[in-house]
Amino acid sequence: MPSRPHLPRPHRHDVLIGLCGLLGGALMWAVEVHNNQSFFHTPRWLGLIALVVISAAVLLRRSRPLIGLGVGTAALGVDILSGGLAVTFLIYTDLVYAAVMYSGPLAARRIPQICGLLTGLATVVPLAIFGDPVALLVGPFVALLTLTPAWTGTVVRNHREEAAAARLEAERVALLAELDRREAVASERSRMARELHDMVANHLSAIAIHSSAALSLKDPAATDEALGVIRENSVRGLAEMRRLIGLLRDPGDTAEPVAISTLDALDTLLDQARANARPGGQDIVLCDERPAGADPLPAPVELAAYRIVQESLTNALKHAAPGRVDVTLAHRADGPLEVSVISPYGDRSGPRAPGSGTGLIGMRERVNLLGGTLDAGPVTGPRGMVWQVRAALPRGDESAQSVP
Repeated sequence: MPSRPHLPRPHRHDVLIGLCGLLGGALMWAVEVHNNQSFFHTPRWLGLIALVVISAAVLLRRSRPLIGLGVGTAALGVDILSGGLAVTFLIYTDLVYAAVMYSGPLAARRIPQICGLLTGLATVVPLAIFGDPVALLVGPFVALLTLTPAWTGTVVRNHREEAAAARLEAERVALLAELDRREAVASERSRMARELHDMVANHLSAIAIHSSAALSLKDPAATDEALGVIRENSVRGLAEMRRLIGLLRDPGDTAEPVAISTLDALDTLLDQARANARPGGQDIVLCDERPAGADPLPAPVELAAYRIVQESLTNALKHAAPGRVDVTLAHRADGPLEVSVISPYGDRSGPRAPGSGTGLIGMRERVNLLGGTLDAGPVTGPRGMVWQVRAALPRGDESAQSVP
């Protein structure tokens, strides 16, 4: 069988208010302290019943405020007919206040309007009926009984709603700040991962390649050459690691400005890649098709182009078959900077150094930050199957760029 609905348990403050009102009103009724003499010759005990009913209605002031106000209004009418108790009037004002405070938004707006209308009628109607100026006192009495607690409830409710809205806004701002902080941390971690990979992976790849060669070759001269390359790359990689760790430990120290890699250092990068290549391996060729005297590129674009070439050469040394590696830079007027690295893609037993697979991810992240495009994969050309990395980097305005 369906369960019958139960009224919520009254608040302990409501129970205390109802109990105090009942005891105080009963004491006044016992000593026959009434507001006026009954003009309808009704028995006095009706006032006691009205007191009990309106005291019980107080228990509904939070859970069912409109029902409590309706019951209290009926009890107030009975109390007025029996002469009236001041405690009953006082409890009724609390019911009006509670109806505005705890009812729905529509009722909270309507109750003060109804109380204002009743106050107006209580001012005009008695004067029209009796024609006595004393009848005007009925209006202020009704206003004190209904309109004043209704207005008080409206003011308190508005303050509470404004406070709740301000608290929600503060929580929303705090949540957005936390989300921004997490996004900034994630972005900085991603940037640090890209920088660490681009700066160190090239050196470690050369170490892995030449250490494998040193282990496989029995020629002392070739072994000595490979060990020399290993030592050089290990020293450079260690220096890069120390510089990056120093920046992480003391980011505010700007006594020694950090040099940002640019395309002017591309020749050095290619020389280093040629030195790291195995004999009879890759032949790296640079083709710079940029027009002479062109405007300098923004630093973020140059850094992204430099890192793309660096990562592409590192992958070529690890994965490409022996042959020619073409590095091409080009841009037309008002066009993006185009970076292309083409390496042989022949049959091979496997990479000469282990890879993490994050190189292409880092290149795509850099290109996406600048709003460019990146294509990487095997293509068929005049030289057969080759691996091509092609990036288009919008030059834009340097002030609008963000260093990745």
